[in-house]
Amino acid sequence: MWTRDSAADREGLLTMPRSRGAVSGILLILLGAWGAIIPFVGPLFGFAFTPDTAWQWTAARGWLEVLPGAAAILGGLILIGSGSRASASLGAWLAAAAGAWFVIGRTLADPWGIGDVGVPTGTSSGMRALEELAFFSLLGVVIVFLAAAAQGRVSVRGRRAVGTRRPAAEAEPRTPATGVEAEPETGFERRGAHEYGPAQGGHETGGSATPGR
Repeated sequence: MWTRDSAADREGLLTMPRSRGAVSGILLILLGAWGAIIPFVGPLFGFAFTPDTAWQWTAARGWLEVLPGAAAILGGLILIGSGSRASASLGAWLAAAAGAWFVIGRTLADPWGIGDVGVPTGTSSGMRALEELAFFSLLGVVIVFLAAAAQGRVSVRGRRAVGTRRPAAEAEPRTPATGVEAEPETGFERRGAHEYGPAQGGHETGGSATPGR
């Protein structure tokens, strides 16, 4: 049987250090900001999807790039500021959903009538592949990976969270049900039941029984 420190340990099951999700949260914020802003500033450097016009808003850009980017930023902010395992886990799941949407959003855009973000504008096949990865595929995969890593970190419970256990044998001895502590037996009392029987027909005197008259 095991014992558990009660109050502090039960509270530790629900709380965690705020620093535990900080690194993942910061990286998710940076990646989300990249995904949401790059379609508007990329054309300034010849790194874009059509229409390759800077700061031009389209419904497709809003649904497929700004929305998941904002969701990843929000998930990162929750991870940074949360001291609760439940809310931190929610932030990680939100960021994971944002990364997944970066990957699959373009496939679902046409059936759902969201719009089309166009095609990469790179002049070579390598540049077009890089634009595809940086705007959608690789960006989404990295966000999902960081969100999964953050989920694992906030789920791990430290020593205080799981409680400090000790064997019941080390616990304090229980008192008898009557509340009276039993006195230890002396050596004579332990031997008496085995070496000496009750006197029969008289009293013990010098080791021999004297019969009564």
